[in-house]
Parts: sequence; C-alpha cells; structure tokens
Amino acid sequence: MPQNAREIKRRIKSVKNTSQITKAMEMVAAAKLRRVQSAVQQSKPYLARLQDMLANLSASARNVKHPLLASRPVKRTGYLVITADRGLAGPYNAQVLRLALQTFGKTDKSAYTIFAVGKRGRDFFKRRDYPIAAEVVDLSDSPTYASIRNLAAEIVQAYERAEFDELYFVYNEFINAASQRPVLKKVLPLDSLTEGKSGPSRIYEFEPDEEAVMAALLPRYAETLVYQAVLDAKASEHAARMTAMGSATDNAKNLIDDYTLSLNRARQAAITTQIAEIVGGSAAQS
Repeated sequence: MPQNAREIKRRIKSVKNTSQITKAMEMVAAAKLRRVQSAVQQSKPYLARLQDMLANLSASARNVKHPLLASRPVKRTGYLVITADRGLAGPYNAQVLRLALQTFGKTDKSAYTIFAVGKRGRDFFKRRDYPIAAEVVDLSDSPTYASIRNLAAEIVQAYERAEFDELYFVYNEFINAASQRPVLKKVLPLDSLTEGKSGPSRIYEFEPDEEAVMAALLPRYAETLVYQAVLDAKASEHAARMTAMGSATDNAKNLIDDYTLSLNRARQAAITTQIAEIVGGSAAQS
C-alpha cells in the first residue's frame, strides 16, 4: 500500500480517538448541566419569596432608609463579570467579554471596577490592566452558596460604603440547552423591588422594627442575586460545552467519512496501477 494510504489510515485513527474524547466530554457536560439546572430550579422559589417579602416590606415601610435602596449620582460603576475557568465551550467566554468591553466603551478605567468570576475573564482583564476589585476562580461545576458568599458579601459591602454607585451583572443567561445569551443586568440599587407587583400587600408586624428587618434581609437578597447569576452562568457554560463537543463529534464523523473515501480512492488507484503494470508486462513478453 502506498505511503499516501498509510498516512490516511493514521489520520483516521487520530480523528477517531479525538471523537471518542469529544463524545465523552459531551456526555459529562450533559450530566453536569442536569445537576446545575436542578440547583437553579431549587433556588428560584426562595429568591421569589424573598423578593415578594421585600416588596411588601418596602411598600409598607416607606420611611425606612437603606443604602441598597437609595439611588445616588453615578460616579463609579461596578461590574460582576462571570466567565468560565476553562475553554472548549464555543463562544461562551468570548461573547461575555465582548459585551463587557462594549459596555465599558471608551470610559476611563477609573470610572468602574470589576468583580471577576472565572479564570478566563480574570486573566483577560489582568492582561489589559483593568481594575479588578475581587475575584473567584476554580468554582466547582455545581457551585454552592458558600463558594461565592465572600464575594457576594464583599460586593454588597462595597456598595454600602459607596465605593461604586451602581452594579451590573455581565454573564450568559441560560435559556435552554441549545441557547444562551449574554446579558447586561442592572442589580444595584434595589430601587425596583415593587415594580410589576400587583394585588393587595400583606400587613407585617416588625420585630424589633422595620429598619432592623430590612437591614437583615436586603443584603441577603442582593447576595442571593449574585448566587443565582453564578448558577445561571454555570448552566450556560455546561450547555455551551455540551453543544460545542457535540458539534466537534459530528465534525469528526464527517472528517472520518472524507478520509475513508480518500482511502478507498487511494486503494483503487493502487490496484489500478498494479493491474496496468501486469498487463503492460504481459504485453511486452508477447
């Protein structure tokens, strides 16, 4: 068999090995996605109930003042940018970073600060000397509240100290297993708790008083929003990786088909050459 055919067989073997890896990664990502989706579904009722409670409290205790509720002139903006620790997830990281850069625009770097979740975003901003106030990397594939509690508390406390005047989340929102979209979501101040609320408000008796209850619940609510965004981003990451590995496996199959066709043609060409040589030799002897 000619060298060309041997080379083709070697490439077929290499692509088959690669396709086995990408298929395994697709299956692993699908399993991780199911676990994170379960965590997202479990956290949503808690977040919804907490939001409903705070909306009722805000409506019935309008005289209560809290830094998380107060709007103030924007001199500095905070951004929580959530990316992955690894690649091999299609455009997952790139589209978040692209949205972040578009949002920053040509604004001076002193006008905003970044809270980075994920190595890809952290490294991207550090290489370009963007101001990073805090970071969290090496999160598990199924993050717990404890794993981001310190970052969430730091963000809330920094806002309360007026280190920045508004906070945005930049991350991939999970829509379904095949679709994720980068979003820019304003989170702080929490001045829109009662927006879209209809129906009668509940009457609460406060112990010890309204201000103490709001002071305890508002930071917890803001921290829970951070956790919910991290869960949503993780679900998007697993879905994006599953889709990317599925596409890679399909491309590998197509490449194997092309190589197999080339191998068959090479074999046919070798056989044709051998037959031609035999016929030529026979004709020369007669």
